[in-house]
Amino acid sequence: MKIFPTLSTPRLTLRQFQQDDLESVYYGLSDPRVIKYYGVNYDSLIATQEQIDWFKLIEVKEEGIWWAICDRQKPTFFGAVGFNNWNKTHRRIEMGYWLLPQYWNKGIMKEAGEAACNYAFNTMSVHRIEAFVESENQNSKKLLTQLSFSYEGLMKDSEIKDNQFISLEIYAKLNAY
Repeated sequence: MKIFPTLSTPRLTLRQFQQDDLESVYYGLSDPRVIKYYGVNYDSLIATQEQIDWFKLIEVKEEGIWWAICDRQKPTFFGAVGFNNWNKTHRRIEMGYWLLPQYWNKGIMKEAGEAACNYAFNTMSVHRIEAFVESENQNSKKLLTQLSFSYEGLMKDSEIKDNQFISLEIYAKLNAY
């Protein structure tokens, strides 16, 4: 098994998820503010174990990689950033992320997102990173713009959430090299 890459930025450490992160992941993925536009949510710690297991599974199967975003100086957990649906043939991957609400609007996700994108381009040989965003999610669209993603279009009524059709916008970033 390959050694999981730990990434560092001036303020952050992006590291492998650990079993000790279960409660923090549950806290985030059960918070109505976080899951309002996120496709995954849990109603118990036991159910959240599925997410921890999924992080490990996609890594082992080489289908993606997700990092726990933490403070570089202390063990504070902020959220998650990563990639899944890795298509090696076409050198494309899908990006996702979430952050605990108390850390919103502090530039944390931009810093973590830049590190993750650089890793995808420079180490995973990805040419294209895609992100699918619910049309109503203004904060996520703003982040993707800050990360130099380009808006590519609207997928009208492309998913069902809470028994309602929702539209998704697709953003992408290409490796410039």
